[in-house]
Amino acid sequence: MSLDFLYLSEPDMLKAGVLDMKRCVQSMDDMFRTMGEGDYLMGSPSENHHGMMLWFPIEERVGKMPVAGPDRRFMAMPAYLGGRFYICGNKWYGSNVKNSEKGLPRSVLTVMLNDVDTGAPVALMSANLLSSMRTGAVPGVATKYLQKSDASTVAIIGAGVVSRSCLLGISETIKIKGTAKVYDLFYEKAEKFCRDMQSQTSLKLVPVKTMEEAIVGSDVVSVAASGLQPVDIPDEWIKPGAIYLATGTANFSNEAYSKYNVVFDNWKMHKDWLDELRDEPERLLSVNAGHPSARLLLKVSSGEADGSKMISLGDIIANPELGRKTDDDVFLFLTGGMGTEDVAWGYDVYSEAVRLGIGQKLSLWDKPHWA
Repeated sequence: MSLDFLYLSEPDMLKAGVLDMKRCVQSMDDMFRTMGEGDYLMGSPSENHHGMMLWFPIEERVGKMPVAGPDRRFMAMPAYLGGRFYICGNKWYGSNVKNSEKGLPRSVLTVMLNDVDTGAPVALMSANLLSSMRTGAVPGVATKYLQKSDASTVAIIGAGVVSRSCLLGISETIKIKGTAKVYDLFYEKAEKFCRDMQSQTSLKLVPVKTMEEAIVGSDVVSVAASGLQPVDIPDEWIKPGAIYLATGTANFSNEAYSKYNVVFDNWKMHKDWLDELRDEPERLLSVNAGHPSARLLLKVSSGEADGSKMISLGDIIANPELGRKTDDDVFLFLTGGMGTEDVAWGYDVYSEAVRLGIGQKLSLWDKPHWA
């Protein structure tokens, strides 16, 4: 029996609508709902592992084996997603901060989709744009379900690529299309961000010169600043009823973590990090320094925070009573990225490509040599 699968290059992905944020937000919404119903699997026996990563040694060993460096990694992120998707898949990527010296993105990503029943490949696709879009759509879904009734003002912290997709995701779901204040350490980057993105959003974009000016008074705060230096958000900046979307590193006080509602993209995944590295707190902080939950995980590990009170966004979507109760409720939303996101959006873009007749059919075999 012959076996073919579809290859989708980045130009193919663009033709199939990979940059369609409205559809991507709906895809992530459906994914979180499916996860809330329990119809998903991720890696390891815990069924919630973020991914399997190659750990490069700190010091040179033999031959040309790479050594550890900034964002130096290879990772596989397998997932099964049920519901309307009913697909398996894996995001595979290599990453090196020095790639820019070679004219390459920091990370180079692909997604493979596989038939749930046979395991046969269905599609192999370029995934840099796919991954960026699903990353921004997630805070869009969180905004949809966690915002207060009159939310209208947004703060964008960090004027990089990730913030572009986060802005698009949030602008799809915020109820009142008001102002988005954009802050970056370099003011000219904030200005350029506003010029470049204004035509792509219904929000009015305004660059600001201080982070305080951006955050204070905002109903939705998106932190996607690059680098390992976290964004510190003092208690006095926190507005009643606001939501704080941490796609990048954001730090809150002990009182804030205790006082406000903490929601994760998937608490079980973050707990999996904690369980895996519980006996190595230094390594936990090192591995997850770039993850918004790192500081809180350390608090759970030391007993300063109660892990049993943590909740996932999918739980709220499946059971709205777990979410906002008053317009004064404050939410801290912490993400980590999941293979289910890549599989969901990858499946939807693949389906559109099939409908449009886009992509290149590749043959695995006409007949297996050893059957």
